[in-house]
Amino acid sequence: MSSALTDLVPLPIVQAPMAGGVSVPQLAAAVSEAGGLGFLAAGYKTADGMYQEIKQLRGLTGRPFGVNLFMPQPEYAEPAAVDVYAQQLAGEAAWYDTELGDPDSGRDDGYDAKLAVLLDNPVPVVSFHFGVPSRDVLDSLRRAGTLTLVTATTPDEARAVERAGADGVIVQGAEAGGHQGTHRDIPENDGSAIGLLSLLGQIREAVGLPLVAAGGIMRGSQIAAALAAGASASQLGTAFLATPESGANAVHKQALTNPLFVRTELTRAFSGRPARGLVNRFMREHGPYAPAAYPEIHHLTSPIRKAAAKAGDAQGMALWAGQGHRMARELPAGQLVEVLAAELAAARTALSSGGGAG
Repeated sequence: MSSALTDLVPLPIVQAPMAGGVSVPQLAAAVSEAGGLGFLAAGYKTADGMYQEIKQLRGLTGRPFGVNLFMPQPEYAEPAAVDVYAQQLAGEAAWYDTELGDPDSGRDDGYDAKLAVLLDNPVPVVSFHFGVPSRDVLDSLRRAGTLTLVTATTPDEARAVERAGADGVIVQGAEAGGHQGTHRDIPENDGSAIGLLSLLGQIREAVGLPLVAAGGIMRGSQIAAALAAGASASQLGTAFLATPESGANAVHKQALTNPLFVRTELTRAFSGRPARGLVNRFMREHGPYAPAAYPEIHHLTSPIRKAAAKAGDAQGMALWAGQGHRMARELPAGQLVEVLAAELAAARTALSSGGGAG
């Protein structure tokens, strides 16, 4: 399936936008320079902070890149549940010698201000997480020359993306690290996330838009499988997390392949929204009690997570990672793109000749 995205970059490799300081300009530039599509994560940044990173990235590469925005979240109806969780976290704050954050620090992530910047200073690609932008927003970006992608985790969400007029769908499987990009956060749906290959098949039959496959992809052979299943490109996050250009904390990078962390789970413990990370003490102790309250819980736990990172304590950090984390390679980002491209080519050759993909 051809798409404007594959016309934009030589390789069907997209570096996932990882919020929280991971997707820095140096990482995005290295990926774009190598022929993939690098991405900046505007989530949790101010509009000016996003603009400064865009300027820095443009100084590092003239190749296409993308910027990811978080959609504003609806009002949370049960503030008492946040208060109860705050009481449960009091011991964590005391242990790390910090204060809990203010859960009412903002719900829209500066969405309108960031859109204004991106319309005044257009970038090649803008993607959206946690919902679908209005048709007016998508049309405005298209007129500015920007390609738009929106995350979907179900066929119904993909249909909503198509109706809104986006250029493509990021198909996010259950294997993906970090936050699931569900359009509505419904606690009753916890545990019902669909695996990537099954989801790709369902969404390919539901919509006519180009698809970008995301979730657990760590090797070129897996990219080949996603392309064979109908995707135009694959988006990789955890694979780039361990690169030297990544802005992830060194403890986080080391944890990806540390034998102490044997599995990942989806949890609300750190942010109040389902997100996949390495299972650690904080997740085990607080995950069962965390309310569905995003971004309130994110703001509440932010000082704890920062204090744990400063102390080098992986047991108190949000160690976001996909299910393929043990396959992480500590290669420079540009070299990783080259290796992935070589693996993809080898897998395609094996498939076309009737052999097995390596």
